[in-house]
Amino acid sequence: MCGIIGILGEHSAAPLMVEALRRLEYRGYDSAGIATVHDGVLGRRRAVGKLGALADLLVVDPIQGRSGIGHTRWATHGKPTEANAHPHRSGPVAVVHNGIIENFRELRTELEGKGHTFVTETDTETVAVLCAQYLTDGLPPIEAAVATLKRLEGAFALCFLFEGEDDLIVAARRGSPLAIGHGEGEMFVGSDALALAPFTRRITYLNDGDHVVLTRGGAKIFDADGAATDRPMKTVALDNMIAEKGEHRHFMSKEVHEQPEVLSYALQHYAGPGRDRIEGAADAVDFTGTDRLIMVACGTAFYACQVAKYWFEQIAGMVVEIDIASEFRYRNPPLRDSDMALFVSQSGETADTLAALTYCKGKAGSIVSVVNAMESSIARASDAALPIHAGVEVGVASTKAFSCQLTVLLSLAIHAGRTRGHLSAADEAQLVSRMFELPRLMNEAIATEPQIAKLAQWLAGARDILFLGRGLMYPMALEGALKLKEISYIHAEGYASGELKHGPIALIDENVPVIVFAPRDALFEKLVSNMQEVMARGGRVLLVTDAEGAEIARHGTAEVLVMPTVDPRLAPMVYAIPAQLIAYHTAVTKGTDVDQPRNLAKSVTVE
Repeated sequence: MCGIIGILGEHSAAPLMVEALRRLEYRGYDSAGIATVHDGVLGRRRAVGKLGALADLLVVDPIQGRSGIGHTRWATHGKPTEANAHPHRSGPVAVVHNGIIENFRELRTELEGKGHTFVTETDTETVAVLCAQYLTDGLPPIEAAVATLKRLEGAFALCFLFEGEDDLIVAARRGSPLAIGHGEGEMFVGSDALALAPFTRRITYLNDGDHVVLTRGGAKIFDADGAATDRPMKTVALDNMIAEKGEHRHFMSKEVHEQPEVLSYALQHYAGPGRDRIEGAADAVDFTGTDRLIMVACGTAFYACQVAKYWFEQIAGMVVEIDIASEFRYRNPPLRDSDMALFVSQSGETADTLAALTYCKGKAGSIVSVVNAMESSIARASDAALPIHAGVEVGVASTKAFSCQLTVLLSLAIHAGRTRGHLSAADEAQLVSRMFELPRLMNEAIATEPQIAKLAQWLAGARDILFLGRGLMYPMALEGALKLKEISYIHAEGYASGELKHGPIALIDENVPVIVFAPRDALFEKLVSNMQEVMARGGRVLLVTDAEGAEIARHGTAEVLVMPTVDPRLAPMVYAIPAQLIAYHTAVTKGTDVDQPRNLAKSVTVE
């Protein structure tokens, strides 16, 4: 969620902050603003909508200063209005904030009792007002910020900027990521290292509970107990250019088309040079003595875990449980030393997933994560972290990250199968060899895009759409429905097709398109029978299958989309393509904001 940038620089901060915030647009937001200190005077500009609105405002009403903080807000407390946009200000202090202050109501009541008046609906304003009260009480800026932090409950990243202090930013991290950037006579802070890439590659990641006092001379970091501490500085290899759409209309389209390439790149890091064995990064995970695998994630990553459950059970013979991160820890599940807990998160900062990981610390025998950001909180808290090598994914609806998560999870299942003696060398060699066919097969699936674009004209008129699948295609039905909901705003549901007769079949009529993922596998005949039940009740079916499946089952369907023939175990990576393209072209037809759909954020860092 949200994006933070802070600059103590040598040049005008406003244009630099806007440029940095553009790099954080992928997180999702609905308003933006900046505050600067110039000649000791604190100034502020805010605008509702995209960054273009803020940039336009700065043309007609510029703001000076070499020190500043900026923010892109995704509304939680209070509607997306200019009044609720960050930075929030109370007298001589301005604040930007990611996360949620859980005790803001109690603090607000206390401050109102002291005569303060609140002008926004946000929890963040409480932070600014509380800090201003401490300044009024006589505390200097740094001490006022620290005193404020001690009163706050919740998960947050915060930056404080003070009038009269053009060489000071106080920042803090508790549950929401924050990174420090080191320049030459300049210092920076951001919620994402990507935002700092135009300024520096030297990055320090704050630990949970840390706060930092930034001046142009450097950073003084203090831990959760208030003791001075050092955190390592790392040189981060980040492209200094913002990701470009190239010839594509949207980032999502670009990222769908990148999947064959990034999947191939991921494979290179998990397969041996002979392309017949999983080795390398997966070797960091030891399945010896593991009796049960527990996989935890949210959203699309959870559906990747649902696919992987089949793989670990069938390929490695493991007992597997999967859970939604936001539910997992509240069940107080019993854990044993023989359990391995595996967490999947694209950003590596997903709040619920990180909280679930923290719950497992000291209870499960080992903690493994599958992430796209190796410097993320989840990766650093794990015993072993496996990168998915998807590159920066800008579109809020995950595409290439999902495919790369599947690739890494399958590689890990194969590694587990071999080390547990459940998978022979010959079977491993065959499966790994077929994995290297996936980029070609995915390109063949992408080649059906013109047909999918035409089908979208039909689907865009629907109010409700059902997705059906069995076996490995059941999670793909869930993922297809999620993608459609996310970016087209059409109500869609995914079901295991055997569940039709247990309720969902009541929804079937000629106005409800039914999309069936049905490669010619061991469950094909059963799925076709379920499809016939749909058509017998007037349902219009879009059958997504391979050439053999189309030959057998196309009769009576409204449309057939033919995918390449693929090893059934690898089908999820291929069938992810039509799931994504159906959602994409339906959303384009409806004219929605594909890359930044309403109400959604790329990195969900609050519960």
